[in-house]
Amino acid sequence: MREWLMRAVLKTAVPQGTVGSNPTPSAKPPPRGEALMTQNTAFRGSLTIAIALFTLGATPAKSNPTISQATLGEQSQPTTEISTEEMRTILADKSATVFDVRPFLEFAVSHIPGALNVAAKPGVPMSMYVSDVAEIGRVVHENKAAPIVVYCNGPACGKSKRVASELLQAGYSNVRRFQLGIPVWRALGGVTEIEPEGLKRVLEKDGTAVVVDVREPDEFKAGSIPAARNIPRSAVLEGKDVGEVKKARDDGRLPMEDHNTRLIVVGSEAASARYVAEALAREAFHNVSYFRGTYTEARALVGR
Repeated sequence: MREWLMRAVLKTAVPQGTVGSNPTPSAKPPPRGEALMTQNTAFRGSLTIAIALFTLGATPAKSNPTISQATLGEQSQPTTEISTEEMRTILADKSATVFDVRPFLEFAVSHIPGALNVAAKPGVPMSMYVSDVAEIGRVVHENKAAPIVVYCNGPACGKSKRVASELLQAGYSNVRRFQLGIPVWRALGGVTEIEPEGLKRVLEKDGTAVVVDVREPDEFKAGSIPAARNIPRSAVLEGKDVGEVKKARDDGRLPMEDHNTRLIVVGSEAASARYVAEALAREAFHNVSYFRGTYTEARALVGR
């Protein structure tokens, strides 16, 4: 690209019939006014291309950020916002304490794996809910320099901003927000975790939820949570449109006409449940939670 521009500069900077060209001896020179216009046009053209060349040389090409690297980019916020990609990194390397700053029951039904929850600030109406900074302080051992990340219900949710402001006022100096929150976490393929209190509530109150039991077929046949569907962990493969998950999409075990359906995955232990939950999220089911306990613990919650 730069070589092409250089050739164009040289070509337009030296019009035919001027020094450096090879004019035909018999050619008549153009009238003076026409020659000046030709030279001015050539100069403007070469100047434009030279500016473009300088710009290309001085400014490195910037790649567009991916959706996982995006933030809201709100101006005049006192705390820094992080992207989904940064959130994943923080959770993986445990470089900050992550707080879900929603009410406990909302947290219990569905939260980002690895996040913590604390009690509400006393005396605050639900419409202005904010987590108790004193409780956060106890979790981080009153370390005012401790890295803290807070999140709530997405771009329109004010809980993260309120608690972040109160943390700054209390002297905490390393507070960031994942303002995109749990809706974008799910939309970008993130699974969530469900607590025992949340599982009990969903089983009792949400008649549309689908429970996926990932134990082996013989264990499932011996008894399971009422109305659960069996997708055995051993038959779930890495990738998309493969293995048992693909079969479950075709045979009715998965709700293919409503990908908003709440899917709750339970297994013999949390690791197998999470593995299948992540496989379901890869198939565009974006309301997938896994139970972090055992199947025995989940079954005990039914009808309790």
